[in-house]
Amino acid sequence: MQIGANSLLQEMQSLNGQIGTSSIQTGITRQVQNTSGADFGQLLSQAVGNVSELQSNAANLATRLDMGDTTVTLSDTVIAREKSSVAFEATVQVRNKLVEAYKEIMSMPV
Repeated sequence: MQIGANSLLQEMQSLNGQIGTSSIQTGITRQVQNTSGADFGQLLSQAVGNVSELQSNAANLATRLDMGDTTVTLSDTVIAREKSSVAFEATVQVRNKLVEAYKEIMSMPV
């Protein structure tokens, strides 16, 4: 079974129109445009800083909840903890991919 490139492209464009992802695409474009001119080290540093901020926010909310602060709810604390957990896992996966790519590059014959 062969699939033509044009028919596949047309199908993808029709699905895109049905979903209505214009706001998502604008947000992604805005993020990409904001990072122009930044080098990889700065982007990685910002990502790690963001993860650190999420973790400290989750820890702060958990401490306040444990101390009996009535302005902090359990759901807010759990959501903050999950956000920090997901961000940390994503950072670990990026690190693993970087190490894997480094090892692959280093094993290439010169």
